[in-house]
Amino acid sequence: MQGSTRQGVDGPGIWIRGPVAGPEPSPAPVGASGGPVLVGARRFAWVATHGGAGTSTLAAVFGGHDTGRNWPRPEQGEPGSVLLVGRTHATGLDAVAHTLDTFRRGDAPPGLDLDAVVLVADAPGRLPRQLAQRIKVIESSIDVYRVPWVPAWRIGDLTVEAPRETAALARLTGAAYHP
Repeated sequence: MQGSTRQGVDGPGIWIRGPVAGPEPSPAPVGASGGPVLVGARRFAWVATHGGAGTSTLAAVFGGHDTGRNWPRPEQGEPGSVLLVGRTHATGLDAVAHTLDTFRRGDAPPGLDLDAVVLVADAPGRLPRQLAQRIKVIESSIDVYRVPWVPAWRIGDLTVEAPRETAALARLTGAAYHP
């Protein structure tokens, strides 16, 4: 059962079962001109868990900040919202698991929020069962977005439309998607 306590002057009060009403909604922020403040597009950083993960291609196709294998530096204006990227081969999945463990232990730099893992196909076709099982383990701990093999991207043609399997990733990143 979920519950919460009410704080009184002298400390905790009674337990209340069920949902507790939140604070009153505040009015929309107003800018200097008297109009509403417009919020910009969501900012995020692609972080490669290993060399060749595909962060440069993903940043070119979906937008965002490509940090390569470095952590983003929010104190220098880089986004603190992280999308970890790895390939679907054994080495790539090991690197993703290692980096997830870094976040779990609290060893990632302060100010970073891990949003999701993006797995980029390392080859066309179905994954071997052993690799698919390892991906299920990763999916049990965090949202995972899959990017299929795109032959045109391999030769550097990033003008082709993103595959329909990436629609959820496009929504996450705010990128335009045309099915």
